[in-house]
Amino acid sequence: MSPLASRLLVLLCLALPLHGVEKVRNRGYRKEPDADKSTVNDADTPNCTRHSLDEGRSPFLNSMYGSCMQGPAGTPGRDGNPGANGIPGTPGIPGRDGLKGEKGECVSEVFEEPWRPNYKQCAWNSLNYGIDLGKVADCTFTKLRSDSALRVLFSGSLRLKCKNACCQRWYFTFNGAECTGPLPVESIIYLDQGSPELNSTINIHRTSSVEGLCEGIKAGLVDVAVWVGTCADYPRGDASTGWNSVSRIIIEELPK
Repeated sequence: MSPLASRLLVLLCLALPLHGVEKVRNRGYRKEPDADKSTVNDADTPNCTRHSLDEGRSPFLNSMYGSCMQGPAGTPGRDGNPGANGIPGTPGIPGRDGLKGEKGECVSEVFEEPWRPNYKQCAWNSLNYGIDLGKVADCTFTKLRSDSALRVLFSGSLRLKCKNACCQRWYFTFNGAECTGPLPVESIIYLDQGSPELNSTINIHRTSSVEGLCEGIKAGLVDVAVWVGTCADYPRGDASTGWNSVSRIIIEELPK
């Protein structure tokens, strides 16, 4: 055999095996008709194209092209509904006692009874008391409180007569003493002169009053009296109290 023929035979022996390998490789790239169909739930398997094994594919190509390629991550899902409340826990251990507080102040409340009216009246018909000095009339009163005041009133006919100037004074006493809280309760009548041309004196009886408030009298029985006396530095006249009319003493206890 010539040298040229020997070289051609060697080249032909090398080319035939390479042609078979290339043919097998092309078969491995060919897509199967049902390769895109999935036989299971897509939620349970990766999103990929499956290549079934066939007799014409070599194990090497199956290992290279038979696995799935992972795609990009999907959009995160929404938050789920809140879960149910859990079982209540066991009570905790009681805490320690706190520090002792400071001593408080003792405040006592005084509840007073509501004020009740307390008054009295003593009256006389036609008293006609003609004394010039002394006690005219009295009236006993029960005072309920020591921190109250007494309002007193005498109403009756008063008269004073004299030939010359004279003055008489009518006043209240409480248990025999005049009021000092704050001042005496009194009224006066002053007469300058009579009527010489008629040779007689003026004799007028008029209903008058002696009234005032007195404080500082203790609770209990109080003897309230009306007296007649003289004025300071003036002569005494002829006095008359309660002529031909009703005379009265009114006593009332008042809150301060």
